[in-house]
Amino acid sequence: MKVKEYRTISGMAGPLIFVEGTEGVKYGEIVEVRLGIAGGSKEKVRTGKVLEVTEDKVLVQLFEGSAGLNLNESRIRFLGKGVELAVSPDMLGRIFDGMGKPIDGGPEIIAEKKLDINGESINPAARNYPNEFIQTGVSAIDGMNTLVRGQKLPIFTGSGLPHNELAAQITRQAKILGKDEKFAVIFAAMGITFEEADYFINDFKKTGAIERAVLFINLANDPAIERLATPRIALTAAEYLAFSQGMHVLVILTDMTNYGEALREVSAARKEIPARRGYPGYMYTDLSTIYERAGRIRGKKGSITQIPILSMPEDDKTHPLPDLTGYITEGQVILSRELYHRGIYPPIDILPSLSRLKEKGIGREKTREDHADVTSQLFASYARGKEVKELAVILGEAALSPVDKLFSRFADIYENEFVKQAEDENRSIENSLDLAWKLLKTLPRQELKRVKDAMAEKYMGKE
Repeated sequence: MKVKEYRTISGMAGPLIFVEGTEGVKYGEIVEVRLGIAGGSKEKVRTGKVLEVTEDKVLVQLFEGSAGLNLNESRIRFLGKGVELAVSPDMLGRIFDGMGKPIDGGPEIIAEKKLDINGESINPAARNYPNEFIQTGVSAIDGMNTLVRGQKLPIFTGSGLPHNELAAQITRQAKILGKDEKFAVIFAAMGITFEEADYFINDFKKTGAIERAVLFINLANDPAIERLATPRIALTAAEYLAFSQGMHVLVILTDMTNYGEALREVSAARKEIPARRGYPGYMYTDLSTIYERAGRIRGKKGSITQIPILSMPEDDKTHPLPDLTGYITEGQVILSRELYHRGIYPPIDILPSLSRLKEKGIGREKTREDHADVTSQLFASYARGKEVKELAVILGEAALSPVDKLFSRFADIYENEFVKQAEDENRSIENSLDLAWKLLKTLPRQELKRVKDAMAEKYMGKE
């Protein structure tokens, strides 16, 4: 394809530059700006992306910013293609920056092919329904909010909560049960600090999780436009490993709130009319182009499962980012500041958390025959225990019946023995379910109305 070059840069605003007199330029096209630097120093090349095309005028966002740009002497070249990622099976075990360039000191990837990072739309009729269990080793997820292969299950967290530790633990421990199938983890971090990046890299190397993982790291001081590309680059790698190499891929995206802030920054620079809290009106559509790249395709062996992590500003679940994410995805796992302050890790708040596809991934030949019953009973008993605790605050302990006191005690035991576990503790689903039955033994049998008698007798013994 013929490369077009222009010297008609008419202005700039931050990382945005305006080019006039263009012809045949397309949205999303990659550009090279050969810089005329003020002061006459040696020419440098920066890259960017076409954000908007209007007749013969083009708006370009530079990945590296426009500091020092000399408008009169700079030349801009339109390369006729979008952002592409070089993919290969050799990506496993490697660490890349937010644009897919190696930063681990290893060699460049010898590309088997180059793929557009925007991916290809999946025909809804070609999708397979998610129905296979993924074990994370975390009881509050596996037992109560089960992750299913091909699902999108976000984690809603708050500033200062241990979502990084939970993400690293899931990356280390996640696996497919009962089958000898190839499994990989794509870990994409957006807008994180150097210390956070160092934590993830060292943790994965120390535990050996790096061998089956691909890391994409976008730091807080990297350009906002790069942050918008990072999740798409990660998902492009995931689609290659899943649908070309037949692997089952778990994609962890942290922190999608930083992605949303970058989207708002670029929107403001383009002087677009803001919607709720200053975010662009098209944010729902933009987020869906990321989340909807998860799933299974009929006739393809591999699958993509997503765990996006979102930090809720001021722990507000109605904030636009978690609010819109909840509409697109299939549930949510919510971290609780109250549990965290009481020393419970992971501080997963069971009652508002939900996995909408849980019922499809549990039961006989998937987890265990008693999974649905015991999960339902745990939820009901814990909810009653929390209600009793609230009642006791108003009426006092003396107003509680003996059975109410048992449920109040059960809520404490449930949080401290079932939800709470060590960062390096990897519980099998059998361990989690056996622990659940052990906790239910602390309640009177006649109060366990959500488990079948045959199940209770099999796993708890005769009354």
